[in-house]
Amino acid sequence: MDRLGKILAGLLLIYRTGVCGAPEFAPTIANKDSPPGKAPESMVWVPGGEFMMGAAMNGGGSCEMPMASNDAGPSHPVRVDGFWTDQTTVTNEQFEKFVKATDYVTIAERTPTREKLPTAPEQNLVAGSVVFTPTDHEVPLNDHLQWWSYVRRAN
Repeated sequence: MDRLGKILAGLLLIYRTGVCGAPEFAPTIANKDSPPGKAPESMVWVPGGEFMMGAAMNGGGSCEMPMASNDAGPSHPVRVDGFWTDQTTVTNEQFEKFVKATDYVTIAERTPTREKLPTAPEQNLVAGSVVFTPTDHEVPLNDHLQWWSYVRRAN
């Protein structure tokens, strides 16, 4: 890193510590568990671990991402067990085969209930998904509804 880069990194660290305070999240702790047997064909073992999850600043996001996050609080440790995962992306054909073999229904295909979404307008209690649509001009980043919208039957 050149001299200017080191100076900028130092200033950023000073700013972050002074404005944001000390880091609120502990480092991730990887599990030391071994995989349960031989890997299934074309799969790899993810060891899992313990990490901190939740809102960083009482719903104010953090200095890196100043956004509302009240639904993510409070910060809390989460442990994830190890698991097998495919080495490559699952194709639509592979997913279709899985759906047919298991009768799986995606969340986007399930009709939401009043119990799950008590404040949703009645017309939105239909199967669907949130869809991203880029804007054609710059917009303030404090309202996600400018580029995300619920689309009926999208899955």
